[in-house]
Amino acid sequence: MNKLLLMSVLALTGALVANAQNHLIVDADQGKGTISKHIYGHFSEHLGHCIYGGIWVGENSSIPNTRGIRNDVVKALKDLQIPNLRWPGGCFADEYHWMDGIGPRDKRPKMVNTHWGGVTEDNSFGTHEFLDLCEQLGCEPYISGNLGSGSVEEMSKWVEYITFDGESPMANLRKQNGREKPWKVKFWGVGNESWGCGGNMTPEEYSNQYRRYATFCRNYGDNHLYKIACGASDFDYNWTETVMKNVGNRMNGLSLHYYTVPNNWQDKGSATQFDETDYFTTIQKTLQMKELLTKHSTIMDRYDPQKRIGLITDEWGTWYNVEPGTNPGFLYQQNTMRDAIVAALNLNIFNQHCDRVYMANIAQTVNVLQAVVLTDEEKMVLTPTYWAFYLYKVHQDATLLPLSLTSVSYGLGNRKLDAVSASASKDASSGKIHITLVNIDPNKVQAIETELRGATTKKVSGKVLTSAQLQDYNSFDKPNAVGIRDFKDFKLQNGKISVNLPAKSVVLLEIE
Repeated sequence: MNKLLLMSVLALTGALVANAQNHLIVDADQGKGTISKHIYGHFSEHLGHCIYGGIWVGENSSIPNTRGIRNDVVKALKDLQIPNLRWPGGCFADEYHWMDGIGPRDKRPKMVNTHWGGVTEDNSFGTHEFLDLCEQLGCEPYISGNLGSGSVEEMSKWVEYITFDGESPMANLRKQNGREKPWKVKFWGVGNESWGCGGNMTPEEYSNQYRRYATFCRNYGDNHLYKIACGASDFDYNWTETVMKNVGNRMNGLSLHYYTVPNNWQDKGSATQFDETDYFTTIQKTLQMKELLTKHSTIMDRYDPQKRIGLITDEWGTWYNVEPGTNPGFLYQQNTMRDAIVAALNLNIFNQHCDRVYMANIAQTVNVLQAVVLTDEEKMVLTPTYWAFYLYKVHQDATLLPLSLTSVSYGLGNRKLDAVSASASKDASSGKIHITLVNIDPNKVQAIETELRGATTKKVSGKVLTSAQLQDYNSFDKPNAVGIRDFKDFKLQNGKISVNLPAKSVVLLEIE
């Protein structure tokens, strides 16, 4: 063998060894439980143009609508198969008095949204409109009740108004307002961020309040409430410990809030003007969700070893500085390929923790923070985050498949992260296996060998979400700059799938 040929062989061998360092083993015959569809939930707060203009335009609007609710937004969210929608907040929930939002709209009192921009709202979008929206979407409502500035009586009557099928003052009032039969609403949050905007309580104070409120939030007929207690912010493990110890036996779920903030709360960084250092920090902070879920779950396990109580991550996502020239209280930000990667990483993490995580809600649905939809008058655009959710909807209520992933590192300076993230599931009805893969490396293709154990692979197809630059986004002028396309850069041979993940990409493989 001549020297040149030898060098070529060695180079090829080195490349193969390097590629082989990314290795995924999926145990297709060892399902570990169900990935709750509610992990793919969304959050709609009275904040900026999420509700007014984003979802609600009123029946007299020139924007096509059904009973005042935008048709284009409903279609987009239905295509995502969103399983639940949280409302009316957020911080807004603990200043919202539901009786101001029922009855004839021209007689509803106006209110000031003191948390978000100090704007006046006319309460034209209230309980009936929200539940109409959920019926149009075919999703379950998740209502956050007012514990901070409300009363036990107020929340108790709200539950009765919505869910009681019989003769009572609240049921009769509902009927007078045009709804004869009650709605089915099982998800109820008892306060929101009670450690902060919801009352600045200690965990001991909140536990005592929760005990009272939960007592008077009753089951009517076959509508059994799934009561969600206010959980911790970020790394506040003492809150989880105290609330689980004091009222764990009285709740069905415990919330957790964590936002990915690249810089700091005073200067969060731009949504679109960022460099690779900013990107790396964003991904590094996003991946802290693993630690949070693990440590909060460990505390919950001590008080609830049967995992009866769901961990409800009902606020998560990226939080940047608002777009220049917009109201700082409206939290309007653009949404790039970076955000799609953040979304996919979080969804992979939630999937892997589905033994405890029962629900998650990205913040927020329309025009606020890491939105899946942006609107401007009659225009609508789907963000890169939308397309990440679109790829991942195949995991809803599927069986989680255990996996073992060995990944090379993506490094910047002296910091390193695993370049590849993954989750896998098996569809209960079709038997198809879905693997979602994320390559966080913005510069390099990552080759990964995937081995499926316990199943015979006959056919593989794929979809990919990527773009030329991390900063790419969909605008009203260029709505299709970032989207999904068919993916074929894989090879099935001897039962193994060799895949070349493009730089900065999210890939879905469907295996039959």
